[in-house]
Amino acid sequence: MTTKTLLLVTHSQTGTTRQMLAAVLRGISAAEDEGLTVVVRDALVATPAEVLSAQGVLLGTPENFGYMSGGLKHFFDRIYQPCLEHTQGLPYGLFIRAGNDGRGALASIERIVTGLRWRAIAPPVLMVGEDAASQLLACEELGQTMAVGLAAGIF
Repeated sequence: MTTKTLLLVTHSQTGTTRQMLAAVLRGISAAEDEGLTVVVRDALVATPAEVLSAQGVLLGTPENFGYMSGGLKHFFDRIYQPCLEHTQGLPYGLFIRAGNDGRGALASIERIVTGLRWRAIAPPVLMVGEDAASQLLACEELGQTMAVGLAAGIF
């Protein structure tokens, strides 16, 4: 069995995005696939080498001033050129803690991953407002979808 690597890159300062990350991790663990290595990195320290060695990426960010977090932007700035020609088609998923409506953060991230030619595996999860239960469940489903899809060779 070939082990596949799933890289989770997130940035959170207040903790809500960490709650979303915890839900994503619950979904991944529910998949119970022993052939999957999960690597969790803060966006400020994740490296191009980690992206290049991953078979899938999940991204998490708060919406700051109608944009992705500075940490996630810094991640993209560092990995874009080294990964551009080597990660085309990389499956990815996205979860955003929206302070407004999330559209600005979503649009900015989608522009970058479109340039990288990454492939979304599911609609992005936007946590808007205070009622988080259904959105945290959607985060679990995102994690499980990615884990099962990688294990089955769908992604």
